[in-house]
Amino acid sequence: MTAKILVTGGAGYIGSHAVKALGEKGYQVLTYDSLVSGHPWAILFGSLVVGDLLDGKTLAETIGDYQPAAVVHFAAHIVVPESVASPLKYYVNNVQGTLNLLSAMRKCGVSKLIFSSSAAVYGVPERVPISEAAPLQPINPYGHTKAVVEQALEDLSFAGEISYVSLRYFNVAGADREGRIGEGKEDATHLITLAARTAAGKRPFLSVFGTDYPTPDGTCIRDYIHVEDLAEAHVLALEHLLQGGGSEVFNCGYGKGYSVLEVIEAAKKVTGVNFPVKYEGRRLGDPPALVADAQRIRAKLGWSPLADDLEQIVDGAWRWEQKRPRR
Repeated sequence: MTAKILVTGGAGYIGSHAVKALGEKGYQVLTYDSLVSGHPWAILFGSLVVGDLLDGKTLAETIGDYQPAAVVHFAAHIVVPESVASPLKYYVNNVQGTLNLLSAMRKCGVSKLIFSSSAAVYGVPERVPISEAAPLQPINPYGHTKAVVEQALEDLSFAGEISYVSLRYFNVAGADREGRIGEGKEDATHLITLAARTAAGKRPFLSVFGTDYPTPDGTCIRDYIHVEDLAEAHVLALEHLLQGGGSEVFNCGYGKGYSVLEVIEAAKKVTGVNFPVKYEGRRLGDPPALVADAQRIRAKLGWSPLADDLEQIVDGAWRWEQKRPRR
């Protein structure tokens, strides 16, 4: 019998692509999602329980009834500027919510977890590309919440209570190659999504936050990873744990960076639209450059990305934007 997997936040952008990848591999999937920012239409496999991580009773009942072999945990607030403005919201949901999940898992005898972490834990890195051995020194509340959870997972693993894989995402973009799902939030903040929406005439202009960073063109540099390659990383991490593998931390990126202006140039080329751009001041909490050293996940899990091409990623986001359902 195929393993049962519980996915928190499985109705969201990245979570729904992981649900799809798991379903296509034959796993039985149950999504637990509050639907605050997720969409039922995005869940292509399994069923849905509507619930919040802060609702410990429903969470424990769901895990107890379903008895999953492992949990894949996406549910979190993720917007860096919002975390700076509303840090308590992020600590309550991202930290307390995850502790509730871990408590419910322990109560129900579930000991395997894939955790959705972030390159934000590195802050302003001393070296780029960034390896997993780099010090964790986040510069915004969002990054702090991820680092706090990672420390809790490390402590629980050392105590023998769980086995986990923490995946530190760099910048996720793109959409399902078959056009079934993609970023669905009306208030999305991902650069490539916003570029596609601006090109489609759904936004008046695309904002560039900061042109005075210590980078070649003055704008932030990021490592963009296709959402389907990231979903595959979750499947491989899950298989690692189900086969008895120990706790691990992996970067998820391609090892190459593109500036904001380079992404805009690619978006204009792919879409054929010379959309307007507005230059604004820096946002709080943005590091100048985040680029992954992802050799460990390639070596240890055999991860081999299929969409390591900026224009291909932009094209997927653009095609999705033409058909995206409205809430």
